[in-house]
Amino acid sequence: MPTLNWIGKEAVVGHDKDVKFRLLKKVKTYSVGDSQNLIIKGDNLEGLKALMPYYIGKVKCIYIDP
Repeated sequence: MPTLNWIGKEAVVGHDKDVKFRLLKKVKTYSVGDSQNLIIKGDNLEGLKALMPYYIGKVKCIYIDP
């Protein structure tokens, strides 16, 4: 399996375990009908951790637009 390597990687490996889980909050003004689509505004790591209970093992790739 390919791996990503960069200078300073050792310092941040495992950092995700220090970030606490946060619940997502639905904002009705942005909702349209019964759509299951999601827009998550905020820190990418917090957003990904909030999605884990619903999608763990079901997603192969995520693209995060910088």
